Amino acid sequence: MASRRKVLGWSATVLMVGIVLKGTGEDAMSTAKPWYARCLVGMEVGPTGAQFGSDPTDVGYAARFSGTDIARKQFDVGSEYVVIWAKDSEYAYYDSKVAPKCPGLGARDVLRETIDAAKPHGLPVIAYCVVQGNGYPLREHPEFRMIGADGQPIDRICFNSGYVEHAKAVAAEMLAYGIDGFHMDMLDQGFGPPYGCWCEACKTRFEAQYGKPMPGGATWDDDWDRMLEFRYETGVRFERELREYIRGLAPDVTVDFNYHGSPPFSWEVGQRPVQHAVIGDFVTGETGAWGFSALGVGLTASFLAAATPGRPYQIAMQRGVRMYHDMTTRPLNDLRWEALTLLAHGAQVTMVDKTPYDGVLDPVAYKRIAVLFDEVHAKRAHFGQAPLCEVGLYYSARTRDWYGREKPARYQQGFNGAHKALTYEHIPTGILLDENVDLDTLRRFPVVYLPHAAILSEDEIGLFQTYVEEGGRLLATGITGLLDRLGRPRDTCALAALIGAELVEILPSTDNHVRVAASDASIGLTEGIDMDGPFLVEGPAAAFRPTTATAFGTLMKPHRTVRQQKGLEGTGWPMSADAPVGPAVLVNTVGQGTVVYVPCSPDAATAGEHPVTEARRFVRNLVRFLDQDPLVQIEAPLNVQTVVTREKDILRVHLLGYLAPPGCTPAENRPYALPNLIEDAPQYRARITMNAPIREAHALCAATELTLNDSTIDTFVNDIHEIIVIQCGS
Repeated sequence: MASRRKVLGWSATVLMVGIVLKGTGEDAMSTAKPWYARCLVGMEVGPTGAQFGSDPTDVGYAARFSGTDIARKQFDVGSEYVVIWAKDSEYAYYDSKVAPKCPGLGARDVLRETIDAAKPHGLPVIAYCVVQGNGYPLREHPEFRMIGADGQPIDRICFNSGYVEHAKAVAAEMLAYGIDGFHMDMLDQGFGPPYGCWCEACKTRFEAQYGKPMPGGATWDDDWDRMLEFRYETGVRFERELREYIRGLAPDVTVDFNYHGSPPFSWEVGQRPVQHAVIGDFVTGETGAWGFSALGVGLTASFLAAATPGRPYQIAMQRGVRMYHDMTTRPLNDLRWEALTLLAHGAQVTMVDKTPYDGVLDPVAYKRIAVLFDEVHAKRAHFGQAPLCEVGLYYSARTRDWYGREKPARYQQGFNGAHKALTYEHIPTGILLDENVDLDTLRRFPVVYLPHAAILSEDEIGLFQTYVEEGGRLLATGITGLLDRLGRPRDTCALAALIGAELVEILPSTDNHVRVAASDASIGLTEGIDMDGPFLVEGPAAAFRPTTATAFGTLMKPHRTVRQQKGLEGTGWPMSADAPVGPAVLVNTVGQGTVVYVPCSPDAATAGEHPVTEARRFVRNLVRFLDQDPLVQIEAPLNVQTVVTREKDILRVHLLGYLAPPGCTPAENRPYALPNLIEDAPQYRARITMNAPIREAHALCAATELTLNDSTIDTFVNDIHEIIVIQCGS
């Protein structure tokens, strides 16, 4: 134990937080609260070798996959619960009568082994169970298969097919073992074309519900709107029926469903952000820089918190360097960065271990996981506080579906770019979702930011109107309010009264430019931006004419060559700035509040293939104009992510340093390189300025240098994760 802490260089003060240093925290062992509400870290363990199918004669696969060994390892590393692989799309890993058993196990029963080893020590055991998949269920029951609009079968399970009865039978078998919960994985309806489902069961149910046949495909009209609703309701109905069946047999057994309602996923998976997050006892998502980006780690945590406000949420990360089932182990600092980023945001973290082919446990992986979990337990008192957010970043599921359509990045890019800009500029940010937003939620944020919320309902507009009239500050970008409910261009902006301007036209170009001048300094627009020439703001834009708003900056359309004008050459590559078409910023006073409308895309540009720094700074300057005296301002390098939480008069500033070294040319899909792994801890200086008196401030790590001068804290940090604890008050 001592050698682990020496590696991390923790301060002795970190360990004085009332935590059981070996194993789990005292709160985690209590039974006063359900397991998912008292635990911080756990593991999911499953074998590798059947994820793409399996031969029943392959008796070497999972032959050493031992529930006894897995449970014992949880105690060794300080895991607070275990999600044990009980059934996938090929095999059951227990003595099942309704699913084929993994042949390599012989007479052994992994679920029984896990229960017998874990229960005497109070370790919660959660059964992992795959729902969607194209293995034995479709081989044995081809009638479960989805059907495409063209009548061709799709290798996915239709949730209206009757498969739920098989899922119930599997659940009943597992409940007999005395498990504490289920983790139901793969509740999607596919991750892209071909889309389903047009089977007879779906067609019959659809016609009974809507009084008309299904549309013939993705028609993007009122019929398709009904089809999307039908798909969403299908997923909800399946999950609820399975959940209620389990609760009827065992009311105290928890059920959580793996979730694909957050970016980058869209309508094709059949899930909305809120609707499908609140069905289980808690929601479980997944992250990983390999598939969702480094910034996607914190974003996913914030998104799940917004989808299930006031409820615990879980996020799974994996120990492999590339993705699940690659049987590799990431460097310790790489694992620390992701896990501690999730915990700082408020998530419960599940470390996924996909074992080698025979099921034996990798000692290197568990050695590193033990060091990580020790650190988590030592810092336990500093996780789980309420986030302090300056900006509420608005996500429109309706825009995702009807503007993004079959290219969801068309919408997601602006949202992701806004998050990137705010994260790089260390502006504390939370997520707002169109499905559950209300006036009280809006009021929690000094600034509400609508990136490319192209489709807005009358109810949403009414909320924003009241929020601003009461003194709120609204920032909207791109083509916010410029499409109708089916994603078609409007003649007028839905926010015209709020923004104080009239729509002239939606520009056909995306390679637009912005120019700022000295006169724009009055609202801070020029800070960090060179005024000697225009800069590219790649993304959707529109020309507006001010009515009551004040105009700032200049939006410029791009040049077009003669060949481009003749249609002989594409416009996918940016061209230089041509003539002005209107203002770049509109500022309007409404009641006691302020609305800033930016009819171009600095956020989408920040997440695009030409992410000029001026675009990001443009976003920062607009936020700082709207909120000039925030409670906390943080200056730190761009590779440091910050999370601010509040507990009465104590603020915690989590500093998370991401230091991936430069990479080489990728083997495939150049230039889209995978991120390299974090090996070294970063060294950097950070400054925290409070708009309030500071009574005391300290860092958790003894090696961190900290100087307090009135309301300013200067630090020098040399680690992946540091927490600055600030006691406010005079």
